[in-house]
Amino acid sequence: MPRINRDRLTAVLMLTPSIILVAVFVYGFIAWTGWTSLTDTTSNTLISGQSANYIGGENYAELFSRALDKRFRADLVNTVFFTIMFIIACLGVGMGLAILLDQKVKGENTFRTIFLFPMALSFVVTGVVWRWLFNPENGINSLPTLIGLPAGTFFWHISDAKAFTFLWQDVPAIIGIIVLGIVVFFALRSWAKQKSMLAALLGALALLTMAWLSFGNPSSLIAIARPEEHSFRPALLALVLAAGWQMSGYTMAMYLAGLRGVSDELREAARVDGATELGVYRHVILPLLAPITLSAMIILGHISLKIFDLVYTMGGGDNLYIDMPGMYMYMLSFRGTDVAKGAGIATIMLVMVAVVIVPYLITQLRSEKSL
Repeated sequence: MPRINRDRLTAVLMLTPSIILVAVFVYGFIAWTGWTSLTDTTSNTLISGQSANYIGGENYAELFSRALDKRFRADLVNTVFFTIMFIIACLGVGMGLAILLDQKVKGENTFRTIFLFPMALSFVVTGVVWRWLFNPENGINSLPTLIGLPAGTFFWHISDAKAFTFLWQDVPAIIGIIVLGIVVFFALRSWAKQKSMLAALLGALALLTMAWLSFGNPSSLIAIARPEEHSFRPALLALVLAAGWQMSGYTMAMYLAGLRGVSDELREAARVDGATELGVYRHVILPLLAPITLSAMIILGHISLKIFDLVYTMGGGDNLYIDMPGMYMYMLSFRGTDVAKGAGIATIMLVMVAVVIVPYLITQLRSEKSL
């Protein structure tokens, strides 16, 4: 047997057990979860061994339109706001810490260890500690009393305050306007660079569609009989602070590695050309850190979309002000009996994570092949 065929056979035999395990315990279970979401499976049918009935997309329709499942829709709204604030907080704090450490300060190793230490903790420990700190009576609110000021009155993770109220029926219009706004931006940029007529047409079409979404009646796409209000919950700020405290060290490490990869000659050349220190970061360093920013956003986004343990330890499972889809899935599947609908929520969460990760992976594979 030729040497190359023997090496290939050895590699296949070594990888086969892992491939089988991944196929069964990852993709097999994902497929089973997707199938379960299309049935009327309950905990009773699982215990009794009865076969479930196929009901198609009924579970998904109820999650997005049934009045009793309003909690799931509120969780989706919470997820969007939390993800945006979480990513911004981690990127901002992480980059700030990395820039400070990049100044060759004394004790850099000590500071770097301190900033990275929260990552050594689990979200469960983080949630317990920050729940104590956010206690309205003796947590962070009591700090002003140390200097003679009155104690704070914000209820943090149990605050019932609302902001930016909107109707669930308006969600298609909101999403459409955001997506089309992005299309218009890239179309105009392409037209400005290449004077492309196709880009101009796409931009005009997107603008017309945005006008229809703004003044038309897209709410008819969601079949909910009564207007259903949703809003931003300031209680999510507590969740963002706790999660950002733990994950900012991660983005700090990524940015610090990127900053150390920027040569001093490049910075000095920018200064010689008349760039201020702020201009060096704006026009030289930040563009070079763009791939790191994208990678960090993808990883942080996937963490925020499937977050569960931090929410559970801070809210106890019943705090709807900081509730997330994973929590509702747990309640339906393990505290309740609706296993099929819980599987539907799990499938929706998988799709949300895939929408974030798959385009990034495709881009990375294409860039590797082009090298």
